[in-house]
Amino acid sequence: MRKKPYLTDAIIGNSKMLVTLTQDGQLQRLFWPNIDFPQHANQFYTGIHTGDGGEGGTSFIHEAGWEHLQAYDGDTNILVTTARNFDLKVEITQTDFVVPGKDIFVRDYQIKNLSSSDKKVSFIAYSDFTVDDRKRYSTVMFNPVDDCLVHYFRQYAFAVGSSMEATQFQSGAAIEAARLNKLSGKVITNKTDGALSWDLGNMAGGEERRLTIYITAGSNLGGAVACLAEAKEAGPDELHDRTALFWEEYLLQAREIHIEDEKTRQVYKRSLLTFKLLNDEETGAFIAGPEVDEDYDFSGGYAYCWGRDAAYIATAADLAGYHGLVSKFYYSTMATQRDDGAWEHRFYTNGMLAPTWGIQIDEGGSILWGIHRHYEITKDVNFLNTIWPSVEKGANYLTMFIDLETHLPLPTNDLWEKREGEHLYSAAAVYGGLVGSAKLARKLNREDLAEKWERTAERMKKTVEERCWNEETGSYLRALKLTVDEKTYTEASLAGKETIVEEDRKGYKTFRLMEDPVIDICLLGLNVPFNMIDEKSDRMVKTAETIEHLLTSPVTGGLERFPGDVYIGGNPWILTTLWMALFDIKIGKFEKARSYLNWAVNNANQLGLLPEQIHKETGEPAWVMPLTWSHAMFVLSVIALEEAGELNGD
Repeated sequence: MRKKPYLTDAIIGNSKMLVTLTQDGQLQRLFWPNIDFPQHANQFYTGIHTGDGGEGGTSFIHEAGWEHLQAYDGDTNILVTTARNFDLKVEITQTDFVVPGKDIFVRDYQIKNLSSSDKKVSFIAYSDFTVDDRKRYSTVMFNPVDDCLVHYFRQYAFAVGSSMEATQFQSGAAIEAARLNKLSGKVITNKTDGALSWDLGNMAGGEERRLTIYITAGSNLGGAVACLAEAKEAGPDELHDRTALFWEEYLLQAREIHIEDEKTRQVYKRSLLTFKLLNDEETGAFIAGPEVDEDYDFSGGYAYCWGRDAAYIATAADLAGYHGLVSKFYYSTMATQRDDGAWEHRFYTNGMLAPTWGIQIDEGGSILWGIHRHYEITKDVNFLNTIWPSVEKGANYLTMFIDLETHLPLPTNDLWEKREGEHLYSAAAVYGGLVGSAKLARKLNREDLAEKWERTAERMKKTVEERCWNEETGSYLRALKLTVDEKTYTEASLAGKETIVEEDRKGYKTFRLMEDPVIDICLLGLNVPFNMIDEKSDRMVKTAETIEHLLTSPVTGGLERFPGDVYIGGNPWILTTLWMALFDIKIGKFEKARSYLNWAVNNANQLGLLPEQIHKETGEPAWVMPLTWSHAMFVLSVIALEEAGELNGD
């Protein structure tokens, strides 16, 4: 099974099926029946074979010799890729979309003979489905009654067929046969791949032919084939119109915002469309991004729901007008909450615990902060009454998860999942969660709880102000009680720095530095969005200035996370740059905020999708795309500027 690419160029889907593609229109991943797992596609190649008697070979349209243009069809999640091969004198327009509410993926092809002479053309589809992300145990079979290939394993089945009857087929070991357009007719085998070929006949110069391929899913063979029959009966035009109407109506639900700049407007709309694609239809959970690193080569993966990311995403969706989507997400957090009130690190969209490396206390704080923001925006009393038991448990847990010496949350991983300590960002998130929960408690006449939670929050704030300012750097400290290795601890102790050694019941030692002075963009979280420290305080303004001075990327602009960052090369991020824009809006630096927003717009890809990072030398997208948190910060920045009356400048 080949290694998947780490960069996705386009996504389509229906919140149950998620499909990722590259800029040449090649299918890379297909997730179903959840947007995060399982993943079923290994390879899906389409191309043409010209000439009689096997003259030449099949030219797959993602290969050398083809030039590609790609765009979404207006403000929809319908993707159109045009491929031209000037040697073969053929143009293929490929329209890809997933039908809302149906397990139907449509791949509609218009094939045009660009030459002035006749051309005999066959169209070939090679499909390799590693169903349930497995390369073993799968079966592929040709169904002669329904004229389709079916790939299946256990409870997952995928049918590949067309309204046009296939001329040839082969199950298993089909790639070389597909290249020759000589398929064997083998009906069934325990392999993952197969191929179909359609004879389009003799095409006159300038003539066009149409072929629509459907990929349908089901929990068994009968379900996948029945879905294929439904797709064939409806036809590509009806399915296209139904899909386009769905996305048109979805965008009509959004709040009305006047955005003069065309590119900004397009990225804003694409952000709203992306929210829906990366939101699970059944549970309402948001994933951080389509998975690209399933083997954890460079990261811990992305197709999971983090409470932290999701709180930002949900708030952006809320402010944009999608209140129902957000209520559904927060209801899903009730099911993932532990009995003691905590939330674990991250979850699959179906609520199962995902691979984890321990509690990150900012997750729980962010969820509670987001629940309060949702109530503030909607004033939905039914939501408050339903969610309240979760709020009470969650806030009580936060008040217990406190270091009695520092009054900050106990050591956990930071938001970047890089280091353990008592991080100021985590403290700010817990502060925001407790203050928001206290306001909800008062709505329900629980003054006792409100006072308890506010006392804990105020003690944290007092520690930050009295213990965590670093005059030398002109910034707040990043953390207290930072966990380090023994060598770093020893060197720090010899240098006269305050250090700590803790020993657990089994005698294992933890070495800590009392202070972590590193400048980090996440220190903006003290104000944006959690409002622990007033944005106009001298220290907060100075911290922001220090961050901007040290973390602005010199070649491409934009802000990096912290000095010495090595993750994917240590690049500027979209969300970090827009974090600064949000702070600038709060302090009235609107022109600078707009410049950061424009930077993000200019670094979207040609489809309007925002990556996590921009390569610090080349300016190209450097990692996961789209990153849902990037799009959330974009929407939050646009709305904040609009509410300030400064979105479109003078």
